[in-house]
Amino acid sequence: MNVIEIVNLTTSYGKRRGIENVSFNIKQGEIFGFIGPNGAGKSTTIRTLLGFLFPNNGMAKVFGLDCVSESKVIKRDIGYLPSEVNYYNDMKVKDLFAYSAKFYKKDCLLRITELCDTFQLDVNRKINDLSLGNKKKTAIVQALLHEPKLLIFDEPTSGLDPLMQNILFDVLRKENKKGTTIFFSSHILSEVQQLCHRVAIIKDGNILNVGSIDELAASKCVKVKIGLKNPNQAEKITLTSATDYKTKDGYFQFMYSGNANELIAMLSRFDIQNLFIEDLSLEEVFMHYYEKEGE
Repeated sequence: MNVIEIVNLTTSYGKRRGIENVSFNIKQGEIFGFIGPNGAGKSTTIRTLLGFLFPNNGMAKVFGLDCVSESKVIKRDIGYLPSEVNYYNDMKVKDLFAYSAKFYKKDCLLRITELCDTFQLDVNRKINDLSLGNKKKTAIVQALLHEPKLLIFDEPTSGLDPLMQNILFDVLRKENKKGTTIFFSSHILSEVQQLCHRVAIIKDGNILNVGSIDELAASKCVKVKIGLKNPNQAEKITLTSATDYKTKDGYFQFMYSGNANELIAMLSRFDIQNLFIEDLSLEEVFMHYYEKEGE
């Protein structure tokens, strides 16, 4: 079952670009990563899903319900963390949570207490007195307090120190084990790589690829690093399926996506002292797609 379905979704801001023909789905119980630099279209996609923006074309559904006509029903089972949070400054944290809990037909007090203990959050302080990190922790607790079926987190670690980031990841993994679906949007690739099952790469409002972390890293290319006895021979290494030739730390290296036999046949002509063939990290895959699309 798909918790989120998006088909050819286009949302624009008048003459300004938003997103164009975006399509992907998120399965129930999945942690799905959404990666791209700031301005790529991540937040626009999320705001359209939540009914904050209206699409020009295409379709978006959450829990099988239309994001435009049934947005009110959808929001009952979503926990949303925006990239930037703003509250009434003179409100105490505990009053904010009590107010938020009234939107849901359940007792959230025990849940709020447990989450505040986990995130080391003082509920008696006023919003205006909180640091950026504590405001973010407040927003995280607010998103989780009603135990939603779907979490939509947009740049959730901004403002958090490394310890709190790890605590957040542990909490999200526990929620996921209970069956919660998580849509995790970030421009920090290492976060997505350690947490998510599948990922979509977005650039300039368009989806470049969707797949599992392993599929994206393994299906396209590997990184080849060669230590040549005669470094001047590096310019003679030419392969039709190789890109991004460079010399770094005494090694000649490139990205390779072709046939392994072709690679071996080419390298056998040279006096090689060291050879490394490595899978790409998600960051390298990401840059590979971005550079390829920019050509």
